[in-house]
Amino acid sequence: MKTYKALLIIDVQNDFCPGGALAVTDAGKIIPILNRYIRLFSKDKLAVFASRDWHKKITRHFEQFGGAWPAHCIQNTKGARFHRALKLAKNTIIVSKGMNPKKDNYSAFQAENSRGVKLERLLRILRITDLYVGGLATDYCVKSSVMDALKKRFRVWLLMDAIMGVNLKTGDSKKAISEMMCAGAKKTAFSRLKKQFGQKR
Repeated sequence: MKTYKALLIIDVQNDFCPGGALAVTDAGKIIPILNRYIRLFSKDKLAVFASRDWHKKITRHFEQFGGAWPAHCIQNTKGARFHRALKLAKNTIIVSKGMNPKKDNYSAFQAENSRGVKLERLLRILRITDLYVGGLATDYCVKSSVMDALKKRFRVWLLMDAIMGVNLKTGDSKKAISEMMCAGAKKTAFSRLKKQFGQKR
């Protein structure tokens, strides 16, 4: 059966990077690697998706309104922008999540484009079978997105060199990776993937 690949970059936004409201330690280290994946997929004319948290100012997701997290990625603020070092192609499909102030949305499969079309529908339209996932954070939004993708019967490849975790508890990211693997995800990294793509770079 023919495979159709897509790259899914999860939440590489200012508030999740060093200096942000909910920074992931060493998040900046994965951005150059993600840029290599973007070039790889773009050169082969494959779809690239980027999810983002896109919260309203008042949401029960935030601790001041009864949630677990400090305010972050509020719509149309600097913190919600993609990190400037992330070189997204012009045709990147951006999907936003977390707009419902009454719900916690971690998974990119709860995200939608500017016309309100959910990620799963966008993937089905493009006949995507294999999803390559990287970004932030391993133990939250990456994990949630991967698990949803597997439930929806996509083949999922976790980009091990392009993820970084929060690790509120020691070992959270390691545990999340184990859970994703047990659910059916597979590991890969750039050096391995570029060989599969037949690229000489």
